[in-house]
Amino acid sequence: MLKINGDRLWASLMAMAEIGATARGGSCRLALSEEDKAGRELFAHWCREAGLTLSVDRIGNLFARRVGTDPHAAPVMMGSHLDTQPEGGRFDGVYGVLAGLEVIRRLDDLGIQTHKPLEIAVWTNEEGARFTPAMLGSAVFTGSLALEKGLASSDADGVSVAQALAITGYNGERPLGGAVDAYFEAHIEQGPILEDNGKSIGVVTGGQAIRWLDVRVEGMAAHAGTTPMKLRKDALYGAAQMIQALEGLATDFAPEGLTTVGELSIAKSSRNTIPGLVNFTLDLRHHRDSAIDEMEQQVRQRLADIASRRGLSVSVEPHWISPATPFDAECVAAVQQAVDGLGYAQQRIVSGAGHDAIHLARFCPTAMIFIPCVGGLSHNEAEDALPDDVRQGTDVLLNAVLTRAGRADQGER
Repeated sequence: MLKINGDRLWASLMAMAEIGATARGGSCRLALSEEDKAGRELFAHWCREAGLTLSVDRIGNLFARRVGTDPHAAPVMMGSHLDTQPEGGRFDGVYGVLAGLEVIRRLDDLGIQTHKPLEIAVWTNEEGARFTPAMLGSAVFTGSLALEKGLASSDADGVSVAQALAITGYNGERPLGGAVDAYFEAHIEQGPILEDNGKSIGVVTGGQAIRWLDVRVEGMAAHAGTTPMKLRKDALYGAAQMIQALEGLATDFAPEGLTTVGELSIAKSSRNTIPGLVNFTLDLRHHRDSAIDEMEQQVRQRLADIASRRGLSVSVEPHWISPATPFDAECVAAVQQAVDGLGYAQQRIVSGAGHDAIHLARFCPTAMIFIPCVGGLSHNEAEDALPDDVRQGTDVLLNAVLTRAGRADQGER
């Protein structure tokens, strides 16, 4: 089994972290900002040094290509993203991009040529922190989001993706999509499971189902000092009881079922007015589509029951749905073969977060490799990963990709 140069990869990660560095040790490179552009340019510089050919598609996805001996073969792709949250960490996304670069650097060190070409992808606006939806670049690339909708998405200042691409110079001409033999993405777990279980590698078997719902609770606004409690139709107290019921719903579907209320707003709020209208968001997650269907049914029933008892009205509207996504069996097997051969502590795991790989899995054979992050912390300036875990995850990526792409000196795979 082959191994990468861990010191070189770590140095690259730390150099990239200096671009958009924050006061508390994190990174801020919002999509298609000047900082994101600078990060892309540093990556592009390293790619040119490695003899790779660069191209940019119409949604700003950046690709770096290493040729294979078969001129007709579709590429084996690696990648992730360089954009971050406003107060993000040094590893989320960037690890997958620079792990891909280290794979190619190490193949160059060893003089190994592959049959199939290799490509590294830097996907545009994965985080969704500046433009929505998240994973925008990979969605447009795979055809799950129309180019026109992606280009029209605007940030809080009214700047569209199309305008930001023009400003940064990443409004490329490469055609969207195209044949991809397989896609492999290395990523920090962004959760505590691997660390808690003492594992260095997560062999990711797929992504869980995600369902976003918008809830509207309507009662009657009235004076806080003159309306008896028994006559009130308080939308906020009703919403509070609903939210408590949603926490209980997660317990009923434990351990895979997850419920999160991330946003709540009181319409026309005033200190001395009983809230008449409350809106909140609900994020449902589960490994299985059938279970998340049942969760949504329970949401609607339990919220309706509470509203009826309190004299309120409630509506639940779908906002976004992402079905459970199994990864390709052969690609997962290549990852499993690599980690078994290397002897690293590992377990199978389902991704709890959305990743570009979820879009790619509906487009081409796909797999992911997780490594632990310290304390399970991500989307935070304190996000951290251990050098040994960073190295081991990239060792797995190298061997899995080489299995898929085939060594030119060892015949077809």
